[in-house]
Formats: sequence, C-alpha cells, structure tokens
Amino acid sequence: MDIANLISEYGFPTVMLVGLGYYVFFVYNFIKSKLEPEIEKHHMQVIKVIDQMRMLDQDLIRLQQKVNVVLEYRENERQRIEGKNNEKL
Repeated sequence: MDIANLISEYGFPTVMLVGLGYYVFFVYNFIKSKLEPEIEKHHMQVIKVIDQMRMLDQDLIRLQQKVNVVLEYRENERQRIEGKNNEKL
C-alpha cells in the first residue's frame, strides 16, 4: 500500500500514530535486547572499580598513619639528641 492511499483512507493523524507506535516499539526492543545487557555488564565493572578505589583509599590512610609515626619518631629522636647536646654545653 502507498502511504498517500493510507493517509487518504484513514487520515494523517491515524497513519502517523501507527508510524510512531512502530518507532517506539522498535526503539524499546533495541534498548531491551542490545543496550541493557551492555549497561549491566558495565555496571558490574563500575562496582569493581569503586571497590578497588575504596581499598586504595584505605591503603593510603594506613600509609599516611605510618608516615606520621615515622615523622614523630624522627622528631622525638632529634629532640633527644639536641637535649643531650645542650646538657654537654
């Protein structure tokens, strides 16, 4: 059937509504069959990356605490050595 014959027989709004319905159906099927599985796969990858970032953040916090302890020991040692030098004078 020709589109012009359909429009003359059923009217422009009806033909366009059917066309729009087909378009919506096509887009919905495309999203369901092609996009959702890929999105789900990437979603799991994003969750793994977030978990790795949290682990890295925890490691950095522990490392910073260790650095702070070492700096505190150095400062205490420096003060102890300066105290001994001042006692000798």
